[in-house]
Amino acid sequence: MTAKRILIVEDEVLIAISLEAALTDGGFETVGPFNRIDQAVAAVEREMLDGAVLDVNLAGTKVFPVAVALAERNIPFLFLTGYASIQLPEEYRTASVLAKPFHDQEIVDRVEGLVGR
Repeated sequence: MTAKRILIVEDEVLIAISLEAALTDGGFETVGPFNRIDQAVAAVEREMLDGAVLDVNLAGTKVFPVAVALAERNIPFLFLTGYASIQLPEEYRTASVLAKPFHDQEIVDRVEGLVGR
């Protein structure tokens, strides 16, 4: 059985490394991490993906173009945010959101809930 492939879009290096390690340890294959919108959208267009973890704010730029590209391909995703309260656009109000900081098992469980095993 092949591991589910999860795109990571995160601009904070330590968090990106932590995400990658947690997901790999949890049995997933990671794609990325990417810290720019254009790189992440290109990865969505060229890679076979089962799901994605998206930091909402990439150095002041919102990650929503990546979410659009994923949604167009019916690839589930979850948003990560360091904000206590986030104002998501209407189309993402029902999206899965995980607050930073998070525990490794928490991210693994949430991704598993999105894509299965």
